[in-house]
Amino acid sequence: MISNTLMLNGKKITIETGRLAKQASGSAFVTIGDTKVLVTACLNKRIKEGIDFLPLTVNYVEKYYSAGKIPGGFFKREARPSEKEVLTSRFLDRPIRPLFPDNYFFDTQVIATVVSMDDENDPDMAAMIGVSFSLMISEAPFDGPTAGVRIARVNDDFIINPTYKEIESSDMFLVVAGSKDAITMVEGSFNELDEEEILSAIEFGHGKIKELVEFQNNILSEININKVVVEELEVPKGLPEKVKEIAYDDLSEALQIPAKLERNEKIANLNSKIIELLKESYPDQDRSIDQILESLQKDLLRSRIINEGSRIDGRGLRDIRPISCSVGELPMAHGSAIFTRGETQALVAATLGTKFDEQIVDAPEKESTKRFMLHYNFPPFSVGEVAPLRSPGRREIGHGSLGEKALRYVIPTAEEFPYTIRLVSEILESNGSSSQATICGGTLSLMDAGVPIKAPVAGIAMGLIKEGDKIAILSDILGDEDHLGDMDFKVAGTAQGVTALQMDIKISGVTRETLRNALSQAKEGRLHILNIMLQSISEPRAEMANNAPRIITISVKPEKVRDVIGSGGKVIRGIIEKTGAKVDIEDSGKVTVSSSNGESLNLAVAMINDITQEAEIGKIYYGKVRKIMDFGAFVEIFPGTDGLVHISQIDNKRVEKVSDVLKEGDEIKVKVIDVDKAGKIKLSRKETL
Repeated sequence: MISNTLMLNGKKITIETGRLAKQASGSAFVTIGDTKVLVTACLNKRIKEGIDFLPLTVNYVEKYYSAGKIPGGFFKREARPSEKEVLTSRFLDRPIRPLFPDNYFFDTQVIATVVSMDDENDPDMAAMIGVSFSLMISEAPFDGPTAGVRIARVNDDFIINPTYKEIESSDMFLVVAGSKDAITMVEGSFNELDEEEILSAIEFGHGKIKELVEFQNNILSEININKVVVEELEVPKGLPEKVKEIAYDDLSEALQIPAKLERNEKIANLNSKIIELLKESYPDQDRSIDQILESLQKDLLRSRIINEGSRIDGRGLRDIRPISCSVGELPMAHGSAIFTRGETQALVAATLGTKFDEQIVDAPEKESTKRFMLHYNFPPFSVGEVAPLRSPGRREIGHGSLGEKALRYVIPTAEEFPYTIRLVSEILESNGSSSQATICGGTLSLMDAGVPIKAPVAGIAMGLIKEGDKIAILSDILGDEDHLGDMDFKVAGTAQGVTALQMDIKISGVTRETLRNALSQAKEGRLHILNIMLQSISEPRAEMANNAPRIITISVKPEKVRDVIGSGGKVIRGIIEKTGAKVDIEDSGKVTVSSSNGESLNLAVAMINDITQEAEIGKIYYGKVRKIMDFGAFVEIFPGTDGLVHISQIDNKRVEKVSDVLKEGDEIKVKVIDVDKAGKIKLSRKETL
């Protein structure tokens, strides 16, 4: 067993190996505080037939026992992955995927299992260290180590791996991952921050990553590691030259066809044609020919961009594809928009709900609720394919999360707008970033629904091509430019600043200056897109849709809460049954009443006001005589509240006997003349005569 410890910003980080999960190819037990994550790496050294890609799977799993809890619901067992587990699996996967050899085709699986979770340290950063270390000591040819850190900013100071409490006070939520030499992944959301502030945070994070990488290297120096040998693909002599000779002109022509489907069809036909032409001279070399053509396609596209500044669809490096926007497309949705940019199109619908529609998030660390949700769907027809419809996968959840991060800082607070908000993005066409189209369509849909967002948000996907010292930054990249480029860089924000960022870098050596130029060019594109968006709707609608629920929030004194609820909930159930409105009351006295019918809403509010109102001195009420006494009469001025009309206050003339004037059940007009310290109410009938 080997164990070593590093102090990073006052927190002790321990990596242990050789004691747990010893039959895995590599395992790491990482501890931060009382948070512990076991990470294992295994590989299958038999390559499946037809595999020509990296079959890597990364899973992050949280166990409820890790926080001393039993899962909620009917089945008391961890079931399908939560949204957090899916998203964490994604950002554990993304930084390591480019660090395997191109011809490595062994099935490889990494599992990060959270076995202990304290209330301060999020396990995901421990998992990221463990993923790197377990792969380094495994047989997999992984070009690490890597590490990741989360960065928050509180009172203008950057904090590494902040506690949950510190995150709540932060104006940024940023994860940075990379190696000693380069950043490979960035993902975060920001409260309209300036690009330079974000660059400083990334640079700060990379400094801490270097410490974590060095920490791993110190432990690795004590371990004898054997790696599998990756065989190079044997390409027959002369085949690359022959394929290039036959395909060059046709492939060059195909890569200038703007329409994706037409371009892809021509390239696919060209592949088939070349395989057919060469099958006699080079039998059983289909895979080699495909790889040669892929490499040639990559070289042609990159060379044209770097040397000529010309892209597949003829655009310049900074040009944005044509954009069209429309709102109010779906009459029964509370808000809707269609955003189209080139061959990417998103239909986004907004639905407004009440507090009862909030999502309950049951997680090991704590149960919480969400009042703003963005769900993203990517049906197969959006790319002209036939595929079975399944529940949302990692891609859909990840893209939805990015869109949600981009918009959440501009969503009004519950006090400003007491609605639950759900956006659903249906991708109708895709060639380029559909997640950024979702953000743009989401903004328009929110404004169409009358949600008073703080500012409109737009998103853009950037790309990078680097050949030697030559660098080309591309605005609004196509799918092929993403696939064959060196960086996928998505930026969303308002006119004032950035609200979300996601970056995956496939190469090392991207300098701060390059990132600064990319962010600056992204801002230029973002402002261009915002300007077009606002031509379709310039501000949130003043009125919500007729079928949207109406919500009124009122406050009652905390001591009146039990009066509204009633014994066993009898009173509040009666209000709901009589009016049809929904009523939610908190211990603090905050009452939220909602209904799609204005009449039922007003009736419910009136009933609550009747129950909770207090007598006002000088105010006249119509009350009912409840009890006759020798000294006066008790009159109920509103439900649950009685006052005393003293015999001297019954009439302008002398009253010998109360029953001579009043009887139980009489409805009379009375005036409140006093309320003493004990809350007893004094009434007068004669002052109303």
